[in-house]
Amino acid sequence: MPQRALNTPVCRDCDGFSAAAITTGTRDSDGTRKTLTVTCPACKGTGLIAPARALVRAGR
Repeated sequence: MPQRALNTPVCRDCDGFSAAAITTGTRDSDGTRKTLTVTCPACKGTGLIAPARALVRAGR
């Protein structure tokens, strides 16, 4: 039988890919590239967002 897909709330800014490695263009002494790891500021690196019902709405 087919499995049901989990309904996980994925961050709409990063589509669940919360971290990216960006090359700086320089190399270390052993020849490997230097990279910076940057996380999504919207979800703070988790890749998930809180469901709408858990958020507190302003003005209500």
